[in-house]
Amino acid sequence: MKSLHVRSFAKINISLNITKKRDDGFHELDSVMLPIALHDSLVISKLSNATDNFVTVDDFSIGTFSYNLATFAIERLQSKYRFKDKFRILIHKVIPIQAGLGGGSSNAACTLKAVNAMLKLGASDEELIELSKTLGCDIPFFIKCKPARVQGVGEILNPITVKNNYYVLLVKPEIGCSTREVYSISDSMDLKVTNIDNVVKALENGDDELLEANISNALQEPAIKLVPAIQAIIDELHSEGLKMVQVTGSGSAVFALSTDKQLLKRVFKKLEDKYQVELTKVMK
Repeated sequence: MKSLHVRSFAKINISLNITKKRDDGFHELDSVMLPIALHDSLVISKLSNATDNFVTVDDFSIGTFSYNLATFAIERLQSKYRFKDKFRILIHKVIPIQAGLGGGSSNAACTLKAVNAMLKLGASDEELIELSKTLGCDIPFFIKCKPARVQGVGEILNPITVKNNYYVLLVKPEIGCSTREVYSISDSMDLKVTNIDNVVKALENGDDELLEANISNALQEPAIKLVPAIQAIIDELHSEGLKMVQVTGSGSAVFALSTDKQLLKRVFKKLEDKYQVELTKVMK
């Protein structure tokens, strides 16, 4: 197998608590994460007679470069399995960057899985999760890419079920959020805490009233301090009758969750000239 085409899906955080800041600077989380159908596309090819790995991204706001999380993922595999093969990765970006949607982490997870398959390394999902947890806290989630409660620094994954068929409207302001800056701001604030057991229960039982009462993201207020336009988007979505609205991850994308696809379509049309807007759905 010389090349592989894969879809690299995004995620949203239905809930997010920060439980601890560790001595190494990492933050431990307790979060419910759902994969969504919005995705980048990757073409991963094995190179002949190459001395390095290369990554090309077609989003000009990022630029073209040789190294990113996908490259580090290959190098981490190589250090464990001692192969000499080199790869080119072409990434067609659709997932907005600096949005809290996990695009870069998803790209890295897909790269791990693809190289594992192409070289027939035989690594299990659990082994890939263990390998990936020091690369980035969202990467382990994307190895399985299923609804889950995610704890620790992303390495503790407990699958959950989602009863309802949810659609997701994503709205991102022009300015993105630096994850590092948002966490830095959060360290000086009293952060909101939600009952994540209730969030899991609501998703499993299809109880939207319970979900609406408990949906929360501890990083929302820090993200708004960094990018005030986030609050304007949240207010606008609420004014359109959408109830489950919040920032995903460290922002700056805001999502509205609903089973009413037609309502989300109407709001999409109102906002598409003002913001970067995507309409997608939760994957089960």
